[in-house]
Amino acid sequence: MIALTGIPVLETERLLLRAPQPQDGPGYVAFMMSERAQYVGGPLPERRAWYAFATEFGHWATRQFGMWAVTEKGSDICLGYVGCWCPQTWPEAEIGWTLWPEAEGRGIAYEAALAARAHAYGTLGWATAVSYIDYGNERSARLAERLGARLDPEALFPGHDMGAEPCRVYRHPAPEDLA
Repeated sequence: MIALTGIPVLETERLLLRAPQPQDGPGYVAFMMSERAQYVGGPLPERRAWYAFATEFGHWATRQFGMWAVTEKGSDICLGYVGCWCPQTWPEAEIGWTLWPEAEGRGIAYEAALAARAHAYGTLGWATAVSYIDYGNERSARLAERLGARLDPEALFPGHDMGAEPCRVYRHPAPEDLA
């Protein structure tokens, strides 16, 4: 098996954020094929869901950062993906999150997103970050606000130049505002 190497493991009080691994695929694909994925490009047919899973690996390989698989300490079962995301064509770098339904409502996304943002600002040296949130995804909007992010009506969204459906852009506090 080929594995991603050199990806840092982030640790929080309850969680480990680790590199994507092949065994995460079935859970990822099941989520992306479900109605729960409606705010992250789904639901997708199985083949496209597997392509999306492969994209998680490719983002790390090409951008040197990406989404971590989130697990609880003492378990290697993936609960979702949280991390730093910025495909080549996106206007800005994002702190993003996608949790499987069984992980929701437990503060996991909040805890993991704080760790990912700290890594983005510290290790990666980002001066700013946004979260792109589809209209209707109120749970994610509340999470962004809990993280201190605020709507930025001036910010561009992915695909703005290609007729994509607009989304809300939440701007996270700058590193110096978190100190």
